[in-house]
Amino acid sequence: MKKGDKIKAVVFDIGGVLQLYKNPSHVKSGASKGIHETLARKFRRDLDSWFDAIDTPYGEAMVAGISRKKAISTISKNLGISEAKLVKGYCKTIKRFFRKNKKLYNMAFRLKKKGYRIGILSDQWYLSQDALMPARDIKEFNPVIVSCDAKVKLRKPDVKIYKLLIKKLRLKADEILFVDNREYNLKPARKMGMKVLLFKDNDKVIKELEGLLK
Repeated sequence: MKKGDKIKAVVFDIGGVLQLYKNPSHVKSGASKGIHETLARKFRRDLDSWFDAIDTPYGEAMVAGISRKKAISTISKNLGISEAKLVKGYCKTIKRFFRKNKKLYNMAFRLKKKGYRIGILSDQWYLSQDALMPARDIKEFNPVIVSCDAKVKLRKPDVKIYKLLIKKLRLKADEILFVDNREYNLKPARKMGMKVLLFKDNDKVIKELEGLLK
């Protein structure tokens, strides 16, 4: 990838990209199963009853179909625990599975200094957003589009969320590069004309991005 590709903005996913899985085995399988198994044990539930307790409010919260307050209240009642215990336990567990990808953050900031716009496009619900997207980490990115935002209410790979990204950037699709660790999230972006990079490890992606700095 070179400057001649006309790219003006680079947009990153969070989970598996700007936040890396601590356990290498999760790169292919994803961390979701391990997180939920750990949370079920933490709150002294078997996995089935854990999913029964969170399934509907968790799914609705991913696209702001339910408010933060209502989602936390419903799940805590279903589990028979306090809201404070749920929030603390959930966020602490999420942080155990991920680590900040400092190399890629630094690469993004280098791109910004060179005049490229940097953004975020991510699927999260309220508590995973708290754990993985602290304000201090994302303040340099614009736009930041998160599925659970009440102004978004969309998640990948819905075509509408990519259209929203293009609208907020006020750029042509082929002027945007999107980095995600799931091929099915890249497919709609590619179809719309965006440049895409499948994240597998830092070395490959950073090498590609460095081509923009030459």
